[in-house]
Amino acid sequence: MKIDLHIHTRSCSDGNLSIEEVFQEAKNRKIDLMSTTDHDSIDCQKRAIALAKELGIAYITGVELNVTFECPASRPISLDFLGYQYDIDNQELKRKLQLIKKHRQGRARQILEKLNIEFDKGGIERLSEEDFRNIQDNVDGVFGRPHIANYLVEKGIVKNKQEAFDKYLARCNVPKYPLSLDEASKLIRNAGGILVHAHPNDPHGTSLVSISHDLDEQTKIIEKYMLEYVDGIECWHSRNDARTTAHYIEFARRHGLIMTGGSDCHQKPILMGTLNIPDWVAEQFR
Repeated sequence: MKIDLHIHTRSCSDGNLSIEEVFQEAKNRKIDLMSTTDHDSIDCQKRAIALAKELGIAYITGVELNVTFECPASRPISLDFLGYQYDIDNQELKRKLQLIKKHRQGRARQILEKLNIEFDKGGIERLSEEDFRNIQDNVDGVFGRPHIANYLVEKGIVKNKQEAFDKYLARCNVPKYPLSLDEASKLIRNAGGILVHAHPNDPHGTSLVSISHDLDEQTKIIEKYMLEYVDGIECWHSRNDARTTAHYIEFARRHGLIMTGGSDCHQKPILMGTLNIPDWVAEQFR
């Protein structure tokens, strides 16, 4: 059985393929159970459910929420949490995600203003209102820094997305919508779903690595500050090593948490369905 519970689309997030292309690729790869988990958006879920039914793929509603995590041991950090099996028609959840989407638009404009200050220093032509509209035109889903990075590459200001972040977007960042873990948990649970801590030890992503690289320290933080808010842990991830996966499986079993896994595929390259996730993971959702 092939399982992938962490996939992004271009239609509603920052993936490289549309929702239709993602499902066709999943069918080609013989994925049996999947979830699309777009950033702070459930706008594609109705279409995803229909496509899954049409193609004979078992499907779980999904979303990835960015949370501002307050830990007394460190400064506030960004962490990602996956919501599953929620009601896509829940009005409270829909309203909050629309508010976050609106905040993202304002945040993007502020980032562009900061970029222009940097460009002035380097004698680079400023980004105009037309540039802002051009970036928006290429956003099918939720506006984020990756879309700005792509545009900087197109304009020839940087060679690639990594350079865009390293040279400009890291220092020109503007805080995301301040969603707390408590609020994220209530949103998903009140909509009938479960909340899962995503990629807790991702070395290149939004994770507890920003506080500690030590796995035992990470799980102590989860025990002390997260357990009442989460229902599960993402134990399998495309950037996990074997030690990380084993550590979090043991931790989840000890605390009776649901265990999930996914490629976190943005189709750059296409990774969906490549992880060896055991069949019993699916049984947790039946």
